[in-house]
Amino acid sequence: MSLDERAPASSRTVSPPVPVRRSSPGPPKAVVVVAPLLLTIALGLWGIRRGNTLWGDEAVTHQLARRDLSRIWHTAQHVDLVHALYYAVMHEVFGLFGAGLLSLRLPSVLAMSVAASGVGLLALRLVGPRAGLLAGLVFAVLPQVQKYAQEGRSYAMVCALVAWASYALVAGVPHRARWRWAVYGATMLLACLLHEFAVLALVAHGVTLVASRVPRPVLRAWGVAAAGVVAGLMPLAIRSAGQAEQVSWIGGPVRLGHFLVVAVVGVVCARAPLGGRGPVRLSVLAVPILVLPGLLLLAASLVKPLFVDRYVVFSNIGFALLLGALMDRLHRSRWSSRFVWIAAVAVLAALVPSSLSLRTPQSRSDDATAIGAAVREEGRPGDGLLYLSGRHRILTAADPEDTRLLTDLALARDPVSSNTLAGVELPAREIAARMLEFDRIVAVRAAGAHSPADPREAAKTSTLRRHFREHATTRVHGARVTVYVRDHGPSAQDGPRSGGPKRRAAGEAGFTRCSRPAVPLRRTGARATRTCRWPGGRGRQAARCCSPPASGSRSPGAR
Repeated sequence: MSLDERAPASSRTVSPPVPVRRSSPGPPKAVVVVAPLLLTIALGLWGIRRGNTLWGDEAVTHQLARRDLSRIWHTAQHVDLVHALYYAVMHEVFGLFGAGLLSLRLPSVLAMSVAASGVGLLALRLVGPRAGLLAGLVFAVLPQVQKYAQEGRSYAMVCALVAWASYALVAGVPHRARWRWAVYGATMLLACLLHEFAVLALVAHGVTLVASRVPRPVLRAWGVAAAGVVAGLMPLAIRSAGQAEQVSWIGGPVRLGHFLVVAVVGVVCARAPLGGRGPVRLSVLAVPILVLPGLLLLAASLVKPLFVDRYVVFSNIGFALLLGALMDRLHRSRWSSRFVWIAAVAVLAALVPSSLSLRTPQSRSDDATAIGAAVREEGRPGDGLLYLSGRHRILTAADPEDTRLLTDLALARDPVSSNTLAGVELPAREIAARMLEFDRIVAVRAAGAHSPADPREAAKTSTLRRHFREHATTRVHGARVTVYVRDHGPSAQDGPRSGGPKRRAAGEAGFTRCSRPAVPLRRTGARATRTCRWPGGRGRQAARCCSPPASGSRSPGAR
């Protein structure tokens, strides 16, 4: 090689180094814990009174938690044993802070905020601090989380316990200390005692450990803890199996919309390279807890309908973990950081209408406060009061003043003295005889409900059909309140009516129907629609019929 062909080493061109994109440091651990907690509390306090209304299940909590502990225990032997521990906890809360709406719902707000912190710490441990912060914030804004953070039931507490049990599980895998597994087992057992279906999270945890291929000593330690949980839950499960009629209301088409959406989105997120550290991967923990509890409930529903999404509200833990980790992954990529924030803002904007809706009485199945107010406005002092069926007596339990001036025609023993939810009713013959002593009866029927095949319910409906006529019906959210007046015409002696089209048409002749659009009830502001019938009436008489009765007016047959 000639000298001309040689090039000095110093003259070689060296390409400049490619700048390495360094990921910005994540938020401090304190922020990962505190930010989701504060956001959940803020969202929980927003509209927590929900127009100063209760719905049926909260009315049950409000009624039972005000009884002393011995009565709660005796009531649980007949009904709602699965919620006995929660009622005992709320009894102590009411004893300290009173039995108001805030005392009823604030424990759920605080419990869900603790759950949000647990979700943040889980993602921090499994992926990193930014993923932890994002997962905790995502959890706080999920519609189901917002809903049950403001509900006086046990679901928020169960969710918090499952979140922290999941953290104890992840922390116990590398360390294998016995006390860690004892904490895990105690936390899961407490969650199961608050609601039996929390045991489905235990199954999800077992699948996580098997899929993670953890060492046998770890599986053995989890097995011992799981056995302790099952042993502690077994007496409650066996005893509560005798109260299976408590879930007899679950039926009809299964509403799978929310479950399917979050399950599909979660599985799609899990297919992305989410990163992670430690023996347990985030996706391997999150997917089972998101999908398995709902699938197991659906499988059980093939035998007996059991699927209700609030029973597995803790599944939102898995969804928040996956979505938070995916957002962190996209944020660390070169091209999509701005896209992540635009998408996040768009999703938050889309959640605003549902968040507003969740803070209205219509977001629940019924409005017990409005039902009680309708009974008070339609009834006159001394009127009879009838529930179709008797188990719907709880619908007017929100405020005893709503029914104080009315006579409960079917009640033999009240709910407190009988240690029941709805009291004990008289025999069918006595109910019919008492109904005939009154000229006006206010009847309460839950919307869409059908009276069970019970002699008492048959006596109620038969007596109303034969001896009374419908005077006015007020429809409120979740129920119909109907005023019946005594029919003293000869048709009352004709025996049972056939109910055929001709008979009904004849019965309608001579009556004017009028319907008043939704107007606010005087006490609650809830919207109600009232339909009236006036015999032979036209114009002014029909208008008088559709006007609410004067509060001081007295029933013709008042006693």
